[in-house]
Amino acid sequence: MKFYIIVLSLTLVGSCSTLRHTEKIEQLKENITFKDSQTVENYINTINKEELKEHVYAFSTDEFQGRMSGEPGHHKASKFIKDYYIKEQIPSPLGSKYYQQIPESYFSGDIKNSQNVIAYVEGGEFPEEVIIISAHSDHEGYTDTEIYNGADDNGSGTAAVMEMAQAFQKAALNGHRPKRSVVFLHLTGEEIGLIGSKYYTQYPVFSMRNTVANLNIDMIGRVDDDHKDNEDYIYVIGADRLSTQLHYISEAANSQFTNLELDYKLNRDNDPNRYYYRSDHYNFAQKGVPVIFYFNGEHEDYHEPTDTPEKINYALLEKRTKLIFATAWYLANSKNRIVVDQDY
Repeated sequence: MKFYIIVLSLTLVGSCSTLRHTEKIEQLKENITFKDSQTVENYINTINKEELKEHVYAFSTDEFQGRMSGEPGHHKASKFIKDYYIKEQIPSPLGSKYYQQIPESYFSGDIKNSQNVIAYVEGGEFPEEVIIISAHSDHEGYTDTEIYNGADDNGSGTAAVMEMAQAFQKAALNGHRPKRSVVFLHLTGEEIGLIGSKYYTQYPVFSMRNTVANLNIDMIGRVDDDHKDNEDYIYVIGADRLSTQLHYISEAANSQFTNLELDYKLNRDNDPNRYYYRSDHYNFAQKGVPVIFYFNGEHEDYHEPTDTPEKINYALLEKRTKLIFATAWYLANSKNRIVVDQDY
């Protein structure tokens, strides 16, 4: 009889614990609201496929010679990004430099010195707290006969960051400066081992302790084979790994503004591709920073010279960029920063 009483007690305790967890999640969801949704909508609508297309084509030109880290082509590509921010009057926390220089000694093999490019819109209430929106700027370089222009990998992500920076800057100039600073970080060396993000997280411009979240973008302009019948999707990886709140903020942003299918298949612990560990967000996660990795999946032109700008789905790139912008807006303007409640 005592055995059954103990089992019943454990069952009741387990049920109560599950109920409390469910109630906590429901309360968390209810608290995630875009109170200034019309304002968000106004600036989301400044993000458009025509400008994204212009950026992708410009960033995927032969002039940049495949943007291999440390090579003249990538230096030119970095200058292209820097010049864009100067033109848009978006400053850098590094002053007039915009470049976080990474010495040749930090790289292995024969890779020469390279640079991350950093711009930001400073926060009005908590400027020391930052949301980092990142994308890698490097690619595979060229051979004697072919150039790897990387329109999707990662011209699409680079264009998205530039377009979001412009939207945040317009908002700030119109009196809607974010509460927290929003940092636009273009990383070198992703293709050769996540080197740019490793360097940044070891020598951060803003402390890791004050880094609220990293939204990382790597290939968001195409459609993979699993979604040929439903192109309105994006793979969301890592959102729930460190912060329960971040996951539900992402879902709320999507529900209110974009209605994409958020595909979590590649976020599974047993995903054989291990994408969570394969792009720049991972170095931030290792420092305890909540992350989201946005990804369209691999396609036939992945790491091929045929990854060219005319193959990008620009309407879909626009929609995905709007989702990331809305998520960043919430993170930058919420009363309290999100909580890390999961073990790394």
